[in-house]
Amino acid sequence: MRTRATIAALTLALLSGCVTKSEHERLLALAADREKSLAAKAAAEDARAKQQIAALEASLATLKGEVDERDKKLGELQVDLAGLQKRYDDSSALANELRQELQKAGKNVDGLMAEKGKMRQALDEAKVRLEELRRAQEAAQKRADLLKNLINKFKRMIESGDLKIVLRDGRMVLQLRNDVLFDSGKIEVKPAGRDALKDVAKVLVTLTDRKLQVVGHTDNRPIQTERFPSNWELSTSRAISVVKFLITEGVKAELLSAAGHSEHDPVATNDNDDGRAKNRRIEIVLQPNLSELIAVPTE
Repeated sequence: MRTRATIAALTLALLSGCVTKSEHERLLALAADREKSLAAKAAAEDARAKQQIAALEASLATLKGEVDERDKKLGELQVDLAGLQKRYDDSSALANELRQELQKAGKNVDGLMAEKGKMRQALDEAKVRLEELRRAQEAAQKRADLLKNLINKFKRMIESGDLKIVLRDGRMVLQLRNDVLFDSGKIEVKPAGRDALKDVAKVLVTLTDRKLQVVGHTDNRPIQTERFPSNWELSTSRAISVVKFLITEGVKAELLSAAGHSEHDPVATNDNDDGRAKNRRIEIVLQPNLSELIAVPTE
Protein backbone atom coordinates (compact mmCIF):
# COMPACT_ATOMS: atom_id res chain seq x y z
CA MET A 1 0.00 0.00 0.00
CA ARG A 2 2.85 2.40 0.89
CA THR A 3 4.59 1.69 -2.45
CA ARG A 4 1.40 2.37 -4.41
CA ALA A 5 0.84 5.60 -2.48
CA THR A 6 4.40 6.63 -3.31
CA ILE A 7 3.81 5.96 -7.03
CA ALA A 8 0.62 8.02 -6.94
CA ALA A 9 2.38 10.88 -5.19
CA LEU A 10 5.22 10.82 -7.73
CA THR A 11 2.76 10.79 -10.63
CA LEU A 12 0.95 13.79 -9.18
CA ALA A 13 4.25 15.56 -8.67
CA LEU A 14 5.23 14.88 -12.32
CA LEU A 15 1.91 16.21 -13.56
CA SER A 16 2.33 19.35 -11.49
CA GLY A 17 5.86 19.82 -12.86
CA CYS A 18 7.75 19.18 -9.58
CA VAL A 19 10.09 16.52 -11.04
CA THR A 20 11.46 15.63 -14.47
CA LYS A 21 10.16 12.67 -16.42
CA SER A 22 13.46 10.77 -16.12
CA GLU A 23 13.55 11.33 -12.36
CA HIS A 24 9.93 10.20 -12.16
CA GLU A 25 10.74 7.00 -14.09
CA ARG A 26 13.75 6.32 -11.87
CA LEU A 27 11.66 6.69 -8.73
CA LEU A 28 8.93 4.48 -10.20
CA ALA A 29 11.52 1.74 -10.86
CA LEU A 30 12.82 2.03 -7.29
CA ALA A 31 9.28 1.75 -5.92
CA ALA A 32 8.57 -1.32 -8.09
CA ASP A 33 11.77 -3.01 -6.88
CA ARG A 34 10.79 -2.25 -3.28
CA GLU A 35 7.34 -3.75 -3.82
CA LYS A 36 8.86 -6.92 -5.34
CA SER A 37 11.30 -7.24 -2.40
CA LEU A 38 8.51 -6.89 0.16
CA ALA A 39 6.36 -9.43 -1.69
CA ALA A 40 9.24 -11.95 -1.81
CA LYS A 41 9.95 -11.48 1.91
CA ALA A 42 6.27 -11.96 2.78
CA ALA A 43 6.12 -15.12 0.67
CA ALA A 44 9.23 -16.53 2.38
CA GLU A 45 7.86 -15.81 5.85
CA ASP A 46 4.51 -17.40 4.91
CA ALA A 47 6.29 -20.53 3.62
CA ARG A 48 8.36 -20.80 6.81
CA ALA A 49 5.23 -20.47 8.99
CA LYS A 50 3.42 -23.13 6.95
CA GLN A 51 6.45 -25.44 7.30
CA GLN A 52 6.44 -25.05 11.09
CA ILE A 53 2.69 -25.67 11.29
CA ALA A 54 3.10 -28.78 9.11
CA ALA A 55 5.80 -30.08 11.45
CA LEU A 56 3.57 -29.50 14.47
CA GLU A 57 0.67 -31.26 12.76
CA ALA A 58 2.99 -34.21 12.09
CA SER A 59 3.88 -34.33 15.80
CA LEU A 60 0.18 -34.25 16.65
CA ALA A 61 -0.45 -37.15 14.25
CA THR A 62 2.33 -39.13 15.94
CA LEU A 63 0.72 -38.60 19.33
CA LYS A 64 -2.65 -39.71 17.93
CA GLY A 65 -0.97 -42.87 16.65
CA GLU A 66 0.35 -43.57 20.15
CA VAL A 67 -3.14 -43.08 21.60
CA ASP A 68 -4.64 -45.48 19.03
CA GLU A 69 -1.97 -48.10 19.80
CA ARG A 70 -2.69 -47.84 23.52
CA ASP A 71 -6.44 -48.17 22.81
CA LYS A 72 -5.68 -51.39 20.96
CA LYS A 73 -3.61 -52.80 23.84
CA LEU A 74 -6.32 -51.74 26.30
CA GLY A 75 -8.91 -53.71 24.32
CA GLU A 76 -6.68 -56.78 24.22
CA LEU A 77 -6.10 -56.67 27.98
CA GLN A 78 -9.83 -56.31 28.62
CA VAL A 79 -10.45 -59.48 26.60
CA ASP A 80 -7.71 -61.30 28.53
CA LEU A 81 -9.14 -60.07 31.83
CA ALA A 82 -12.61 -61.33 30.96
CA GLY A 83 -11.13 -64.74 30.10
CA LEU A 84 -9.19 -64.92 33.36
CA GLN A 85 -12.29 -63.90 35.35
CA LYS A 86 -14.30 -66.71 33.74
CA ARG A 87 -11.53 -69.24 34.40
CA TYR A 88 -11.35 -68.10 38.00
CA ASP A 89 -15.14 -68.38 38.48
CA ASP A 90 -15.18 -71.81 36.86
CA SER A 91 -12.27 -73.04 38.99
CA SER A 92 -13.90 -71.68 42.16
CA ALA A 93 -17.12 -73.56 41.42
CA LEU A 94 -15.16 -76.71 40.57
CA ALA A 95 -13.04 -76.36 43.72
CA ASN A 96 -16.14 -76.19 45.88
CA GLU A 97 -17.57 -79.31 44.27
CA LEU A 98 -14.28 -81.17 44.60
CA ARG A 99 -13.83 -80.02 48.19
CA GLN A 100 -17.14 -81.61 49.11
CA GLU A 101 -16.31 -84.81 47.27
CA LEU A 102 -12.75 -85.01 48.59
CA GLN A 103 -13.81 -84.23 52.13
CA LYS A 104 -16.15 -87.18 51.94
CA ALA A 105 -13.30 -89.30 50.67
CA GLY A 106 -10.90 -87.87 53.24
CA LYS A 107 -8.62 -86.41 50.58
CA ASN A 108 -6.44 -83.28 50.90
CA VAL A 109 -7.42 -80.30 48.74
CA ASP A 110 -4.35 -78.17 49.51
CA GLY A 111 -2.91 -78.64 46.02
CA LEU A 112 -6.13 -77.47 44.39
CA MET A 113 -6.31 -74.45 46.66
CA ALA A 114 -2.73 -73.54 45.84
CA GLU A 115 -3.59 -73.57 42.12
CA LYS A 116 -6.60 -71.39 42.85
CA GLY A 117 -4.31 -68.94 44.67
CA LYS A 118 -2.01 -68.73 41.65
CA MET A 119 -4.95 -68.00 39.37
CA ARG A 120 -6.17 -65.31 41.79
CA GLN A 121 -2.71 -63.71 41.71
CA ALA A 122 -2.60 -63.81 37.92
CA LEU A 123 -6.02 -62.16 37.78
CA ASP A 124 -4.95 -59.41 40.19
CA GLU A 125 -1.76 -58.75 38.19
CA ALA A 126 -3.77 -58.49 34.97
CA LYS A 127 -6.07 -55.94 36.62
CA VAL A 128 -3.05 -53.88 37.72
CA ARG A 129 -1.59 -53.91 34.17
CA LEU A 130 -4.96 -52.96 32.73
CA GLU A 131 -5.25 -49.99 35.09
CA GLU A 132 -1.70 -48.84 34.30
CA LEU A 133 -2.40 -48.99 30.58
CA ARG A 134 -5.66 -47.10 31.00
CA ARG A 135 -3.92 -44.32 32.93
CA ALA A 136 -1.09 -44.15 30.39
CA GLN A 137 -3.62 -43.90 27.57
CA GLU A 138 -5.43 -41.07 29.36
CA ALA A 139 -2.11 -39.24 29.88
CA ALA A 140 -1.20 -39.59 26.19
CA GLN A 141 -4.62 -38.25 25.19
CA LYS A 142 -4.21 -35.28 27.53
CA ARG A 143 -0.81 -34.49 25.99
CA ALA A 144 -2.27 -34.67 22.48
CA ASP A 145 -5.18 -32.41 23.46
CA LEU A 146 -2.84 -29.94 25.16
CA LEU A 147 -0.55 -29.77 22.11
CA LYS A 148 -3.50 -29.16 19.79
CA ASN A 149 -4.84 -26.48 22.13
CA LEU A 150 -1.48 -24.70 22.31
CA ILE A 151 -1.07 -24.78 18.52
CA ASN A 152 -4.47 -23.15 18.08
CA LYS A 153 -3.85 -20.48 20.74
CA PHE A 154 -0.34 -19.63 19.54
CA LYS A 155 -1.16 -19.85 15.81
CA ARG A 156 -0.56 -16.13 15.20
CA MET A 157 2.82 -16.12 16.97
CA ILE A 158 3.85 -19.33 15.18
CA GLU A 159 2.95 -17.87 11.79
CA SER A 160 4.90 -14.67 12.54
CA GLY A 161 7.98 -16.71 13.47
CA ASP A 162 8.14 -15.29 17.02
CA LEU A 163 7.44 -18.67 18.64
CA LYS A 164 7.89 -22.38 17.96
CA ILE A 165 6.38 -25.38 19.75
CA VAL A 166 8.50 -28.54 19.74
CA LEU A 167 8.34 -31.95 21.43
CA ARG A 168 11.60 -33.00 23.03
CA ASP A 169 12.25 -35.88 25.48
CA GLY A 170 8.51 -36.28 26.08
CA ARG A 171 8.07 -32.59 26.96
CA MET A 172 6.34 -29.75 25.15
CA VAL A 173 8.68 -26.77 24.71
CA LEU A 174 7.82 -23.19 23.71
CA GLN A 175 10.81 -21.54 22.00
CA LEU A 176 11.13 -17.73 21.75
CA ARG A 177 13.91 -16.03 19.77
CA ASN A 178 16.38 -13.99 21.82
CA ASP A 179 16.48 -11.21 19.22
CA VAL A 180 12.78 -10.60 19.94
CA LEU A 181 13.28 -10.56 23.73
CA PHE A 182 16.74 -9.10 24.38
CA ASP A 183 19.44 -6.91 22.91
CA SER A 184 22.90 -8.48 22.63
CA GLY A 185 24.52 -9.00 26.03
CA LYS A 186 21.46 -7.59 27.87
CA ILE A 187 18.91 -9.15 30.23
CA GLU A 188 16.26 -6.41 30.13
CA VAL A 189 13.25 -7.50 28.05
CA LYS A 190 12.71 -5.21 25.03
CA PRO A 191 9.30 -3.60 24.33
CA ALA A 192 8.64 -6.05 21.47
CA GLY A 193 9.65 -8.89 23.78
CA ARG A 194 7.25 -7.70 26.46
CA ASP A 195 4.41 -7.72 23.93
CA ALA A 196 5.30 -11.30 22.91
CA LEU A 197 5.55 -12.47 26.53
CA LYS A 198 2.18 -10.89 27.32
CA ASP A 199 0.60 -13.02 24.58
CA VAL A 200 2.37 -16.10 25.96
CA ALA A 201 1.28 -15.33 29.54
CA LYS A 202 -2.38 -15.13 28.49
CA VAL A 203 -2.18 -18.83 27.59
CA LEU A 204 0.11 -19.94 30.44
CA VAL A 205 -2.25 -18.60 33.14
CA THR A 206 -4.80 -21.18 31.96
CA LEU A 207 -2.40 -24.09 32.66
CA THR A 208 -3.06 -24.16 36.41
CA ASP A 209 -1.90 -27.76 36.94
CA ARG A 210 1.34 -27.58 34.94
CA LYS A 211 4.84 -26.71 36.24
CA LEU A 212 6.77 -24.41 33.88
CA GLN A 213 10.55 -24.09 33.64
CA VAL A 214 12.01 -21.08 31.82
CA VAL A 215 15.43 -21.95 30.37
CA GLY A 216 17.94 -19.51 28.86
CA HIS A 217 20.30 -20.59 26.04
CA THR A 218 23.18 -18.81 24.28
CA ASP A 219 25.40 -19.52 21.30
CA ASN A 220 29.05 -20.52 21.78
CA ARG A 221 30.46 -17.00 21.53
CA PRO A 222 31.90 -16.20 24.98
CA ILE A 223 30.96 -13.18 27.06
CA GLN A 224 33.21 -11.86 29.83
CA THR A 225 32.07 -8.74 31.62
CA GLU A 226 31.99 -7.71 35.26
CA ARG A 227 28.26 -8.43 35.38
CA PHE A 228 28.39 -11.63 33.30
CA PRO A 229 31.70 -13.50 33.67
CA SER A 230 30.40 -16.22 31.29
CA ASN A 231 27.38 -17.34 29.28
CA TRP A 232 26.16 -19.26 32.35
CA GLU A 233 25.35 -16.03 34.17
CA LEU A 234 23.87 -14.41 31.06
CA SER A 235 21.56 -17.33 30.17
CA THR A 236 20.37 -17.77 33.78
CA SER A 237 19.77 -14.03 34.29
CA ARG A 238 17.68 -13.87 31.11
CA ALA A 239 15.56 -16.81 32.28
CA ILE A 240 14.99 -15.06 35.63
CA SER A 241 13.96 -11.85 33.82
CA VAL A 242 11.34 -13.78 31.85
CA VAL A 243 10.07 -15.53 35.01
CA LYS A 244 9.63 -12.18 36.79
CA PHE A 245 7.78 -10.71 33.80
CA LEU A 246 5.43 -13.71 33.54
CA ILE A 247 4.61 -13.33 37.25
CA THR A 248 3.61 -9.70 36.68
CA GLU A 249 1.28 -10.94 33.92
CA GLY A 250 -0.56 -13.31 36.29
CA VAL A 251 1.34 -16.62 35.96
CA LYS A 252 1.58 -18.20 39.44
CA ALA A 253 5.07 -17.98 40.91
CA GLU A 254 4.81 -21.45 42.46
CA LEU A 255 4.44 -22.96 38.97
CA LEU A 256 7.61 -21.31 37.63
CA SER A 257 11.33 -22.05 37.86
CA ALA A 258 14.35 -20.65 36.01
CA ALA A 259 17.50 -22.27 34.62
CA GLY A 260 20.38 -21.46 32.29
CA HIS A 261 22.15 -23.89 29.96
CA SER A 262 24.69 -21.44 28.54
CA GLU A 263 25.82 -22.74 25.11
CA HIS A 264 25.65 -26.42 26.12
CA ASP A 265 22.23 -27.40 24.71
CA PRO A 266 22.28 -26.18 21.08
CA VAL A 267 19.48 -26.90 18.61
CA ALA A 268 21.57 -25.96 15.56
CA THR A 269 25.19 -25.60 14.49
CA ASN A 270 27.28 -22.76 15.91
CA ASP A 271 29.36 -22.60 12.72
CA ASN A 272 27.26 -19.89 11.02
CA ASP A 273 25.14 -16.86 11.92
CA ASP A 274 21.81 -18.57 11.23
CA GLY A 275 22.63 -21.51 13.50
CA ARG A 276 23.89 -19.26 16.28
CA ALA A 277 20.69 -17.17 16.07
CA LYS A 278 18.61 -20.33 16.57
CA ASN A 279 20.70 -21.34 19.59
CA ARG A 280 20.17 -17.96 21.27
CA ARG A 281 16.71 -18.57 22.68
CA ILE A 282 14.43 -18.72 25.69
CA GLU A 283 12.51 -21.96 26.19
CA ILE A 284 9.44 -22.45 28.39
CA VAL A 285 9.28 -26.18 29.19
CA LEU A 286 5.93 -27.66 30.21
CA GLN A 287 6.93 -30.21 32.84
CA PRO A 288 4.98 -33.50 32.65
CA ASN A 289 2.62 -34.39 35.47
CA LEU A 290 3.32 -37.50 37.56
CA SER A 291 0.50 -39.38 35.82
CA GLU A 292 2.25 -38.86 32.47
CA LEU A 293 5.35 -40.70 33.68
CA ILE A 294 3.56 -44.04 34.14
CA ALA A 295 5.34 -46.88 32.34
CA VAL A 296 3.23 -48.68 29.77
CA PRO A 297 3.16 -52.49 30.37
CA THR A 298 5.07 -54.51 27.77
CA GLU A 299 3.29 -57.80 28.41
